[in-house]
Amino acid sequence: MSTKILAVDTATENCSVALMIGDAVIHRCEYAPREHTTKILPMVDEVLAEAGLRLQQLDALAFGRGPGSFTGVRIGIGIAQGLAFGADLPMLGISTLAAMAQGTYRVSGSNHVLSAIDARMSEVYWGQYQHLDDGDWEVVGQEAVLMPDTLPELLLPSSDIWTTAGTGWESYPELAASLSLKTELGALLYPEAQDMAWLAKFALARGEQTAAEHASPIYLRDTVTWKKLPGRE
Repeated sequence: MSTKILAVDTATENCSVALMIGDAVIHRCEYAPREHTTKILPMVDEVLAEAGLRLQQLDALAFGRGPGSFTGVRIGIGIAQGLAFGADLPMLGISTLAAMAQGTYRVSGSNHVLSAIDARMSEVYWGQYQHLDDGDWEVVGQEAVLMPDTLPELLLPSSDIWTTAGTGWESYPELAASLSLKTELGALLYPEAQDMAWLAKFALARGEQTAAEHASPIYLRDTVTWKKLPGRE
């Protein structure tokens, strides 16, 4: 029987939903800043209706756990928890940075990806990924939030060509200029739920699912940094 996973993501300016049944995917994706709360549930209804399935017939619900916008990440996990509670589904948190690596592979076949999301405050959310033989991804080092000029300290030497993904490269041109790695410009700017659904099937096979009440976001930014934002305490 095919594994059925619903994925939802609102962590960035993109709003997306995907339903993976085996290796087949039904998905919706729209660039919709500040409209996530009005668009995400209708997208969920559309993909389920197209597949002729109910939430209760699924195996798991995946969500974009971050990093990304604080508000967007919270909206996504809140909606995902509500759906999971109602259908008694386990949840799988998927990295937005890893999803962009998978999206870049889907679009261009790149096996080595550098994901960078503009984190504001002169910082980027960063992740470096290698494609594995089974179709999953391995993070090189760890995901982080950092200033572009500190990135060279974290990189290991590599002769591979690395494809860029995310809004960080456009926002901080000095990011690419500072690297010792060979890079090529990728086209993907935002994560998509269809790529999270792909990654979720590996996470489910590893037993990484959690009950809805225990699902949590990954902001990467610590409490001290969050307090630096105007009006935050």
